[in-house]
Amino acid sequence: MFPGARRAEPLPSRMRPRTLDEFVGQVHLLGPGKPLRVLIEQGAPGSLIFWGPPGSGKTTLAQLVARATGRTFVPFSAVSEGVPRIREIVGQAREQLAAGGTETVLFVDEIHRLNKAQQDSLLPPAEDGTISLIGATTENPSFEVIGALLSRTRVFVLAALSAADLVVRLQRALADRERGLAGFELEADPEAVAFIADEADGDARRALSVLEASAAHAGAGGKITVELAREAMQKRFARYDKAGEEHFNLLSAYHKSLRGSDPQGALYWMARMIEGGEDPMTLFRRGIAMAAEDIGLADPNALVMAVAARDAFHMLGPPEGYLPLAEMTIYLATAPKSNSAKVALGDALEAARNSPAAPVPLHIRNAPTPLMKKLGYGAGYRYAHDSPSGYLPQEYLPDELRGTSFYVPGSVGYEKKVAERLAWWAQQKEEQG
Repeated sequence: MFPGARRAEPLPSRMRPRTLDEFVGQVHLLGPGKPLRVLIEQGAPGSLIFWGPPGSGKTTLAQLVARATGRTFVPFSAVSEGVPRIREIVGQAREQLAAGGTETVLFVDEIHRLNKAQQDSLLPPAEDGTISLIGATTENPSFEVIGALLSRTRVFVLAALSAADLVVRLQRALADRERGLAGFELEADPEAVAFIADEADGDARRALSVLEASAAHAGAGGKITVELAREAMQKRFARYDKAGEEHFNLLSAYHKSLRGSDPQGALYWMARMIEGGEDPMTLFRRGIAMAAEDIGLADPNALVMAVAARDAFHMLGPPEGYLPLAEMTIYLATAPKSNSAKVALGDALEAARNSPAAPVPLHIRNAPTPLMKKLGYGAGYRYAHDSPSGYLPQEYLPDELRGTSFYVPGSVGYEKKVAERLAWWAQQKEEQG
């Protein structure tokens, strides 16, 4: 029989580090003198939240904290369990303490999935020391964890493991006869190990799962090659949660690539979101907003293009509809940029708030009745089309804002022509005073 075939426990679980010295990565937290290591060495970790991507070691670290500080580790799943189970765990922890037993680490996996009431139920036992709470989340706790609980915990941010970290983990698994794959008597090409590490996106669990699948495919005494590892890897899933922080991170990266005139970056982030299952309308909405905010009158066609691309997608649907999305993305990224309309809007709104009662000058008021005409409404108004140039200088702002400029054209694209036109009108106004 193939060595290890009877093992129901998967390789990532078997190779989970049992001591801090076995743990690979997160040196910024666990290196000598670093904050998490100091807490563990002091034996009083308190309540913690580990925030990091999948496979970065959140569960392992929680287990190591419990083991290193002599506490009982009790896992709790935010997906499948509720408040009754929390009460049960807390009750057992109290009984254990009263009997002179060890303290309890309550590990809440995916703590961001708990609702407010469930999170509230964790506050009293964490505050009175009945339990040491350790929560794990892939989502930004600032958004997903209630403030009262967040204020009573220390948040540690875990990074995705580097490819070098994963190579160490993979090599250990290949060399370990007790828990790993050494019993298979495998040969693994270094290029294959490096390939798995690179393709695992910083996820140790994924890397070890692919290695185990590759070993099973190669068979005892077989050889793990890049081609075989690629088959085991199959299709990687994009790390993307369209309802969580990563949604906003990628959308921000997309917008800033467009604003920064980088079509390559914009196309990549667009593709990442599409592959992750994002609603294309989200991208079109951002593109339409960006066309007005960051391109504006430097290229008035940008807004037309963005709206037309959205309408084309509605007509075509995916996958053909992704073509106008890509076309919009490239057009917006390569268009000249100006935020003059945004600045003008902000300044005009501020002026309107600061002078909400400024009267409309008489000469530009409407005068539909004899009384209004008698009062001077419309008197002295100059009709622009009476001039061959279509322009006659006069004042359109209230007296208290006379001479104010809200809109200042940029120096690129279509706005160069706008600037020339405004300069000519200003000259006419000065000459005809």
